[in-house]
Amino acid sequence: MSCHEPGPGVTVAAGTPTIALVGNPNAGKSTLFNALTGARQAVVNAPGTTVELQTGSWKRGARRIAVVDLPGTYSLVPRSPDEQVAADLVAGRGELGRPDLAVVVLDGSALARSLYLLAQVCETGTPVVAAVSMLDVASARGVMPDLEALADAAEVPVVALDPRTGTGIEALGGAVEKMLGDCRCEATTPQERDDDARFEWTQRVLTAAVPTPPAVPVRSASDRIDRVLLHPILGVPAFLAVMWAVFELTTVVASPLVSAVAGFFNGPLASWLRGVLPGPAWVSGLVVDGVLTGVGTVLSFVPLLALVFVAIGLLEDSGYLARAAFVADRALRAIGLDGRAMVPLVIGFGCNVPAMAATRTMPDARRRLLTGLLVPLTSCPARLTVYVLVAGTFFPRSAGTVVFGLYVLSGLLVVLGGFVLRSTAFRDLRQTRPLVLALPAYHLPRLKPLLLSTWARVAAFVRGAGGIIAGTLVVVWLLSAIPVTGGHTVGEVPVHDSVYGRVADGIAPVLAPAGLDDWRIASALTTGFVAKEVVVGSLAQSFSLDAADAGATSPSGALGDRLRTTLEESSSGHATAAALAFLVFVLAYTPCLATVAEQRRVFGGRWAAGAVGVQLTFAWLMAVAVFQLGRMIA
Repeated sequence: MSCHEPGPGVTVAAGTPTIALVGNPNAGKSTLFNALTGARQAVVNAPGTTVELQTGSWKRGARRIAVVDLPGTYSLVPRSPDEQVAADLVAGRGELGRPDLAVVVLDGSALARSLYLLAQVCETGTPVVAAVSMLDVASARGVMPDLEALADAAEVPVVALDPRTGTGIEALGGAVEKMLGDCRCEATTPQERDDDARFEWTQRVLTAAVPTPPAVPVRSASDRIDRVLLHPILGVPAFLAVMWAVFELTTVVASPLVSAVAGFFNGPLASWLRGVLPGPAWVSGLVVDGVLTGVGTVLSFVPLLALVFVAIGLLEDSGYLARAAFVADRALRAIGLDGRAMVPLVIGFGCNVPAMAATRTMPDARRRLLTGLLVPLTSCPARLTVYVLVAGTFFPRSAGTVVFGLYVLSGLLVVLGGFVLRSTAFRDLRQTRPLVLALPAYHLPRLKPLLLSTWARVAAFVRGAGGIIAGTLVVVWLLSAIPVTGGHTVGEVPVHDSVYGRVADGIAPVLAPAGLDDWRIASALTTGFVAKEVVVGSLAQSFSLDAADAGATSPSGALGDRLRTTLEESSSGHATAAALAFLVFVLAYTPCLATVAEQRRVFGGRWAAGAVGVQLTFAWLMAVAVFQLGRMIA
């Protein structure tokens, strides 16, 4: 029997023991988690927080052990929500319940810092096993600890471990099972210590376990690489080159894969289903245009997310991500963030969905949330189709400049949004603490743990956001398939004569101050809430154009001509100002349903709903300001 009942945040079978992995950032804790649990893992939020935890199942023969990977922390005296979750779980406070055992991962190359955390974990009364990692780095630096002396001095079981290769996993399993077998339901009495006592204990254990370091520090390969990557001048171009590679991965490499998956669902599979489904037309419409489109939209994001998670995993496992945060820190500190926010913001220009998920690289929940609220202001490529159509139609001689200006505006909105949020809802981040990073040694990433972590996070997206996306798309189809006038049947109705079209009619007057008072424009913007890629298609459908016209992006194309005529009418002759307002609205309002769903999964429904409301209001205000100013200037 397990000594303690697991809390609701960690779903385990009755009688299954639970262990918590505790350690400093970059000590190898999450790599160990992947090695222990394999594919038997899931990503969850701690109850009542936006702090992400990974849970999994470790199979030991016929026995299974539940494993919880806690956020990395240097101390159990919490200074952030992440550290609070780690401290509460180890001590048995809160909804997650008390673990049966804590495995404290010690960084053998920086043992003093890890020992301080070990002292605090021991004070909670939770049984402890210490697993010492980074021993290869410690050996290279001439500070290889004596593990037997460490175990005697610390009075806890100690095992040597290399989670990247799996070395020491069996020994760790034996130590864990022995401690679980000795477990008693009553917690041991915690030892009360102050900081002075902890530091004295840490120094005593360190003196016993680690030989005197060399008089001249050994310059490692990591030190030599850092002379370039952390150089005040060379470090910035190196960082920009790495971020450019990540951006290319999300825009160029993943694009054909996304198109191939979407093309399969919308092409061969959709045609086959239409041919085999019996019954009236609305049945095939619901299945193909509703359910299949929803499933296809979710799965089309899988290759993109997988590639981005692999890229982030490579940066993390290699040790470069901490360096990138250090280089970018100064530029982002003005808006209450630190350098780690640069990665999700850069990815956002490739796609907002994986960028939202990439906010997990942030050090604590508050900055993670602030970054997640700024990500939708980065202009993803899906908006580019709208930019090209409108700029090519209304600004044929300077279309490239207009599109470039929109991307510049996107960056300015991120900065402006950061300042506004920092001075309102995130006032507590006004004075940010200095960025303190323990730079890990460089490592060659291991393929298996990397793929397992990627699989777990992609699966979490499909489970969490996929149902929301697919369900909403079915609702959109139903609204567009139900007629409100006579002479039409369900599933065979012009958009304007459907419930969806009449909803667009009701929305159009709201857009009048921006010069966009037309049901077709309102319909396109409403559909764009689902995905920006369909704005052009929605306009084409509303204008009753064929598929060839739907792809036209030049001012001579039928779609461009119809759009110009419509904006001339809706803006009372100020079509150019209305076109600019339309572009600004597309840039600033909610990026897509998939992003909202991921925002809800990562940060919760309240924050996601509030963000949508603020984005819509902000986009409307900007569009109105642009139109009214443009109308006066013209």
